Amino acid sequence: MSEHKFRFGVVATPEGGAQRWAATAKRVEGLGFSSLLMPDGLQLLEPFSSLAVAASATTTLRVGTFVLASPLRAPRAAAWGGHSLSVLTDGRFEFGIGTGRPEAQRFAEQLGRPWGTPGERLREVAESIELLRELDGERHTPVLVAAGGPKALALAGRVADIVTLAAPPLAGRDHYAAMAARVREAAGDRDVEIAANLFLVGDEEPPPWTRRFIEFDHATLAAHDAQTLLRGTPTEMADELQRRRDAYGVSYISVNGAFLDQLAPVVELLAGR
Repeated sequence: MSEHKFRFGVVATPEGGAQRWAATAKRVEGLGFSSLLMPDGLQLLEPFSSLAVAASATTTLRVGTFVLASPLRAPRAAAWGGHSLSVLTDGRFEFGIGTGRPEAQRFAEQLGRPWGTPGERLREVAESIELLRELDGERHTPVLVAAGGPKALALAGRVADIVTLAAPPLAGRDHYAAMAARVREAAGDRDVEIAANLFLVGDEEPPPWTRRFIEFDHATLAAHDAQTLLRGTPTEMADELQRRRDAYGVSYISVNGAFLDQLAPVVELLAGR
């Protein structure tokens, strides 16, 4: 598996209407980030249409779902939406999908969709990707799979172009290395880009919404050498990301839009290296 160059994504959602969302996309592009990524859920606007607006406001920025929860759509509907956006963005779309976080169960129920067992949800991920490939024909929409468990990591290694290591908030280097090794083993000769999401950037306490999500404060993350935390000066953070790429191959780094300014100097140092 070849060493990929660094690239960076921002996870954000539309707020304040189309003009503000377009301005966010332009700022993300202007700061050198590779992609604008959007979560999935009925508490948010629909991701395919939202990302179409973001792509229309930019010229080189990639857009992606981060990630579609497989129970919320029939596999063919997910594939249809992904293929359509891939065509309409001239190939700037990344089809991100996973089995869904537990809170997505109530969204599935509201949509009249079965939540299913973990195995059934994973099979829907695989079917959605297979149907996307059928619709694509000679086109190749990059597929990102967020995977945490052994079966999901193995599937992602076999079929995805990008694998986001969906590790627990306190996971350390050994945990990430083991996950990445499982992906590479399943991938065989396939070249797969390894990605990871940062929950916290810098040396300050996380904002309340982040604290509720990860359930740990800055000191606890630091004490566990959690790889969801990146801290220090821009140069120190850049050096740390290089160590992580050397250790377990993570080269695609995503971060919530709340930390856009904190990570931007690191992007300037590393993007494309």
